[in-house]
Amino acid sequence: MKKRVLAILLALVLVLGLAACSGGGNSGDGGSSSGGKKVAITIFNSKMEIQSQMEEMAKKYSEEKGVDLEVYYSSDTVAAHLSTRYASNDPYTISMVDAKDVYSLAADHAVDLSDQDWVKDTTQAIAIDGKTYGFPVCVEARGIIYNADAIKKATGADFDPTSIKKTADLQAIAEKCGTGVMKEDWSLAAHYLAEVYEQQSDPDAFIKGIKDGSIKLADDAKFNALMDTFDVLKANNYAKDAAISAEREVTEQKLAEGEIGLMFGGNWDWSVINAYQYSENMGIMPVPNDVDDGSSDKLVGGGSKYFFIDSSENTSDEQRQAAKDFLNWLVYDEAGQDFIVNQCALVPAYSNITLAVKDPLGASVKKYADAGALIPNYNYLPDDHYAKCGAIFQKYLANEIDRAQFAAEITEYWSTAEVGAH
Repeated sequence: MKKRVLAILLALVLVLGLAACSGGGNSGDGGSSSGGKKVAITIFNSKMEIQSQMEEMAKKYSEEKGVDLEVYYSSDTVAAHLSTRYASNDPYTISMVDAKDVYSLAADHAVDLSDQDWVKDTTQAIAIDGKTYGFPVCVEARGIIYNADAIKKATGADFDPTSIKKTADLQAIAEKCGTGVMKEDWSLAAHYLAEVYEQQSDPDAFIKGIKDGSIKLADDAKFNALMDTFDVLKANNYAKDAAISAEREVTEQKLAEGEIGLMFGGNWDWSVINAYQYSENMGIMPVPNDVDDGSSDKLVGGGSKYFFIDSSENTSDEQRQAAKDFLNWLVYDEAGQDFIVNQCALVPAYSNITLAVKDPLGASVKKYADAGALIPNYNYLPDDHYAKCGAIFQKYLANEIDRAQFAAEITEYWSTAEVGAH
């Protein structure tokens, strides 16, 4: 009898032991369980230059927060990469995408984040039909990058960027200090040409007018004003005799080290400039032009890269909560703020984050952003806009076509091109 009781007791111990080992749940989906297993969440990062920082952060976050956080990067286009994950029913918990991807993916794949605290502390979140889906990771903006030391050396006077309002103001200093023009199609078309649309009172209506012929691009005041300014940059370009052969790194080195004083670009250019013996007296100012609409007091920019949280049944509610906690950590925790501003050298998109941005281009952008002096990006250009219109713009830069021909070829592009969903 005693042996029988002992056998029963041993059997019970064995069963209980197995139950304890199993943790009472399936860890395959990354969810936590009553057995105390960690919640596991994944992040897709599409910003290559911060991948190492993201990986280091994930390691520390996992240790401190008791959440298994893994970061992944792919060089494929965002939409193509994510579509393969959706097709295999293996979405990331959090995905970093471009603004246009939020508009195309959110309805089917993203969680409504309207009730989150951070929404009130940013002007850059993306909302669709009254629901907030896109968490802005950072702010980026573009304009004329200046090297104040180079300009002072050339002109003999301290440089005040706020004094440059008209194209003639820019010309007066460009003739003395020299300029650089990046020949890359993304700089010419996705950034400079895009300002022609962005600086209109209604970019959608403007593009529609080009498409249906009701607006003649060659006659548009903003187009001509911005092209007048571009002509100043082009005429004083250190590489004007071989503009299409100029290498970006050489141009940015010349700007950093003061051989030239001006270049159109954005705060992302600091990642190239800081590789050289740069002047710290640099910044970004608006693109001056002769249309009196206030644009000469504003940079063009806004949220750059957005997180969204997966809404599918492949992600558990527990994982979604962990993802929301992570986003709040970035905005409200000192370590999260430090990660954005100091570790990644990004300009924060949140008014409550008061850490000083260290690089001078980012500091300029933050000043304009804090003052509400940003003209919004137009985030719906066709995927082939920068390549096709960039090639047209390169012909203009190389003096192969004149302004009228340039306008005609851009108009021809829009005869068949369609803007993205929004």
